Amino acid sequence: MLRTQYRELQGDNIKVTVPSKPVNDEQNLWRASFTPQPWKAEYMGQANLHVFDEWCGRTTDSLRNNVHYPLHPHIRTTVKALAVAPQQINYGLRIFGYLHPPADGEYVFALSSHDNSELWLSSDQSPLNLQLRAWVGKTGTEWTAPGEYDKFLHQTSTPVRLSAQTKYFFEVILKQNNQGTDHVVVAWRRLDQAQDFVVIRSDHISLYVDESSLMIGDIAHIPQTAASHKRNNVQKTNSAPDMQREDPRDTFYQVPLINSTLLSGLLPDCVYKPSYTINGNKLQRYQGLNYVHLSYIYPNDHTRLTHLDTETTCYYHIKPLDQWESEEPIVQSMPVQENSNEKPKWAQTFRIKNLGYQGQQSHALNMNCRLTGNIQIQEAEVQAIVEAYMEKVNQRHSGWTLERVVNVVMNVDVRNGKRYLLELAVREDSGALLRLSQYIYALKSTPSPPEKQLKLCNPVGFRWTPEAVVHFVIPVKNQARWVHLLIRDVENLVKDTGDLNFNLILTDFNSADMNIEEALATSKIPRYQYKKLSGNFERSRGLQEGINLIKDPHSIVFLFDLHIRFPSSIIDLTRKHCVEGYQTFAPIVMRLDCGASPMDARGLWEVQGFGLLGIYKSDLDRVGGMNTREFKDRWGGEDWELLDRILEGGLEVERFYMRNFYHHFHTKRGMWMSNHR
Repeated sequence: MLRTQYRELQGDNIKVTVPSKPVNDEQNLWRASFTPQPWKAEYMGQANLHVFDEWCGRTTDSLRNNVHYPLHPHIRTTVKALAVAPQQINYGLRIFGYLHPPADGEYVFALSSHDNSELWLSSDQSPLNLQLRAWVGKTGTEWTAPGEYDKFLHQTSTPVRLSAQTKYFFEVILKQNNQGTDHVVVAWRRLDQAQDFVVIRSDHISLYVDESSLMIGDIAHIPQTAASHKRNNVQKTNSAPDMQREDPRDTFYQVPLINSTLLSGLLPDCVYKPSYTINGNKLQRYQGLNYVHLSYIYPNDHTRLTHLDTETTCYYHIKPLDQWESEEPIVQSMPVQENSNEKPKWAQTFRIKNLGYQGQQSHALNMNCRLTGNIQIQEAEVQAIVEAYMEKVNQRHSGWTLERVVNVVMNVDVRNGKRYLLELAVREDSGALLRLSQYIYALKSTPSPPEKQLKLCNPVGFRWTPEAVVHFVIPVKNQARWVHLLIRDVENLVKDTGDLNFNLILTDFNSADMNIEEALATSKIPRYQYKKLSGNFERSRGLQEGINLIKDPHSIVFLFDLHIRFPSSIIDLTRKHCVEGYQTFAPIVMRLDCGASPMDARGLWEVQGFGLLGIYKSDLDRVGGMNTREFKDRWGGEDWELLDRILEGGLEVERFYMRNFYHHFHTKRGMWMSNHR
């Protein structure tokens, strides 16, 4: 069974070591008075739930600021699943008890909540050995829908090895403010099984202590742990956006490619002819936007702009509550006052279906939402595809082993099947680590036994060329500051990649603020072309003049913009997603806010823009190149018009949100001519 690799980030697990000397009286109290509670078999099926009512704030640290926390909850009760939805406001809760794994193995935990929450799990049955495994949010602005486990990077834990012969102390903390769909859900799955996350239920939890016969004033039994108190000296991972974190796919281009001849013939050939291509039909002006769809990505690249997420955004097309199924809980509760006849309102456990915007999004391009990131492929599907392909690989190369699934891009043809770009880190029998980057196709089949459902084949002709020359074509006029920045960025790109099959083409409408030709000549860019043009700035003509300088029809043209910050992987990405005669590449760029830098990634996705386009020169020539006749005295819309002709020519457009790809904010003051837009 293939085991998917997980990130190894410093700080994912935070273990708090108890000092030998007390720091203050409160800490001294909980350490000195702590004694393990005797466990009984009848404790199975429930967990302890403590509620702290009438307390504002959204962060878990604000709950720790409550003077009653953790010894004096307003209500003490139990739940029989780690899925709680009180439907109340301004409260905090703490769920604790023991976890009983069904089998030995490595488990991954997932957490969803509204608002912030934390999941702590001990390395054994002792509350003193807790480690922070997963959390939702750090500032109080973060939240998820019930059962949505992939919104934030740290909602899921790194793998944890557990034994079925051991019970493990756990603690869950939630802080809810005065709005939103309040809930907290803890789910898990075993790495050796291809399954989705499932809510942890009564079969696998037990009480830490039975509180049903205890008085409110009895508090000696309540565990005080590292999760219970302020953690002034314990920091979570840094506050950089999740999309900014290091990702193996960002530098995978540095790993040597496997020779394609070693992979030829592994799969039977099949004709690749997607049902959604226009192929000769005439479109109305700008109608092509409706025929572009998004590709799916694995693993999660966290391109969703969660820091701008609110309850009213375009993520959820149904109410999260619609997914809930009520479940009658087993209740043991104690009201605030001993003589109170008030019925407890907190003993609520609910069944839940996994929910998230991923399950509600189609691959249709939503022009009205600039926050959503790439749609993820289900992990079970990736496992099945990769296992089936690696089985074919191992039949020929028995000494090769799969090190990691680095990247998978899926394109869906609802009528015919699914196309995958598999990018796998493979170690050959000599010990060398190599990069497998191959397109395969999974034909849609009629219902059949599971072992015959995956009909993988080689899409004839649909193959990317690792040696293809990539040309960046950029027209400029009187933009000296930005040209200097571009030259510096391209110098760094060439230095980082060492890629000599890259060429920068600048067409210059007689700039008066710098000598661009001289700046290029004195730069460290080994390969470039420059052409001086006369007249007013015309983007379409400037691009076409640069395209005309390219003599090799089997090289790639990337129609670029002057104000772009790009990752070092951009050359490799462009090659992989441009396929001559079949596919162009139109990545989605983030337009940064005024005052924002790529380091903090504050901005919105430029969903409607198609001006950044990679396409083979032969394909661009075939569809007619840039429209220099209609877009002579203006720009804006020339990219959509070109898109129409690309689709009419039978080409596909690969479209997804690209990590670390930014459009700098810039003023239009003094840019070329004022009547241009």
